[in-house]
Amino acid sequence: MTSSQTAPWWQAAVIYQVYPRSFADSDGDGIGDLPGLIDRLPAIASLGVDGLWLTPFQPSPQVDQGYDVSDYCDVDPTFGTLADFDRLLAHAHALGLRILVDLVPNHCSSQHPLFRQAISAGPGSASRDWFHFADGRGENGELPPNNWRSVFGGLAWDRAAPGSQTDRQWYLHLFSAGQPDWNWRNPAVGDLFEEVLRFWFDRGADGVRIDVAHGLYKAEGLPDTAFSGGVIDGLRSNPQVSDQEPVHTVYRRWRRLADGYEPKRLLVGEVNLEPRRAWRYTRPDELHQAFAFAFVHLGWNAEAWAAVGTELERTRQLSGVPPTWALENHDIVRTVTRFGGGERGRARARAALLAMLGLPGPAYLYQGQELGLPEVDVPEAARVDPAWRRGGLCRDGARVPLPWTVDAAGAHGFSPPGATQAPWLPVPADWGDHAMERQRGDAGSARQLAVSALRLRKDLLRTGVFRADDGAQWRVDEGGCLICRRSGGVTVAVAMGDVPVRLPPGELLICSRPAQEPGWLAPDTAAWLLGG
Repeated sequence: MTSSQTAPWWQAAVIYQVYPRSFADSDGDGIGDLPGLIDRLPAIASLGVDGLWLTPFQPSPQVDQGYDVSDYCDVDPTFGTLADFDRLLAHAHALGLRILVDLVPNHCSSQHPLFRQAISAGPGSASRDWFHFADGRGENGELPPNNWRSVFGGLAWDRAAPGSQTDRQWYLHLFSAGQPDWNWRNPAVGDLFEEVLRFWFDRGADGVRIDVAHGLYKAEGLPDTAFSGGVIDGLRSNPQVSDQEPVHTVYRRWRRLADGYEPKRLLVGEVNLEPRRAWRYTRPDELHQAFAFAFVHLGWNAEAWAAVGTELERTRQLSGVPPTWALENHDIVRTVTRFGGGERGRARARAALLAMLGLPGPAYLYQGQELGLPEVDVPEAARVDPAWRRGGLCRDGARVPLPWTVDAAGAHGFSPPGATQAPWLPVPADWGDHAMERQRGDAGSARQLAVSALRLRKDLLRTGVFRADDGAQWRVDEGGCLICRRSGGVTVAVAMGDVPVRLPPGELLICSRPAQEPGWLAPDTAAWLLGG
């Protein structure tokens, strides 16, 4: 392995995930956009992160807030124009920030021209081979082709032409009915997405985050599955719809393409699988990174953290690629709420953020995580998540627009003064308590802890104390103290029990809360130590 000084930029990078429709609204229509993001780029750069991952901003009917793409090579007018994207890229690069574009290759929008053409062309046409169309079962094709369930709840199939006496076919959608799955066994699909990658890489994008990267291929013949439950956890419960062996040929092809650019482009996958399967996606000729989903979903439990950390260390040794750490994203409950809520949840979220930034490997922060934002209980009448409508699971609470100012005007600075439209999701009355404006000047705020940790992380990487190829040893000490010791000599300690615990030996570098007593770590507190 190479040293930190010569390793690729992403190997120990911290990437900030931007959910554009909730980041900054420049024109007062209640929806965030690229010009608003451009205006706020200095605030991201001041955190000390290395780049941004933008969730989808391409043309879309917004059935699933952009993850139903109707044109992979343009910008939805809701968010701006391609010229705005080019300006964003130029401003970000001038600030030292890389840009990752979200790519959605498992499915598209039912409004995509190729899908609309397939519907019109009818059964047996070459157009339908771009997607998964199959004859229905039953005397008149009134039953779906198999028993697969949608991730969002309900059937994974809809009729291609409801009410038709001649078209008995159904189409597959592992998410909403507005998101038909591509048929990756058709070589034309692979050619299409290679063109999409080249489009964004040629424009200067520094990489892509790949949605449902373990999906793509479905079992040949589309057989029934033994799974009979409701909502599928990340597709893992149905082995027929994900982690099929041919998917690795896709990423080998993409890796050759990405490595052909100068500088090389980053490929990071949403691989929602157990570590024992997920590591295979980061073999030397495949993806550069894959999110450690076993870590993303952890609660506040030292034994669980140690077990997952130990398993991820084993997979690091197999692949040679460090885990890609994350604790929040646009699909899961925010850590403040997930870790208990209230003051204790806030303390735990701070500790978890500090702990994550001290682990060996790259890390991803979700917008608002640095502010310690809690999950919002969005009123049912205001919910727009298709997963809520189909399966009763709502992700809107982690997607509420960011609070920039203490003053309530413009939804706490999300929209400009005098905005004519309310935010696309309602903003809580107390949202200003978490505002960027308030936290920026508060040395004890969650944001300033993140800034301090990121600054220290860069210093330790620069001096070689943190190395890109560090391994880690995990254990749980008395009192529920989680210990992760990096091979480079830095120890991360997290008091996850109900009593104060003794700090392990070493020089205290940073702590998520002021120490109440020298040599001790209060409950729900994390620290980094050097040596010992």
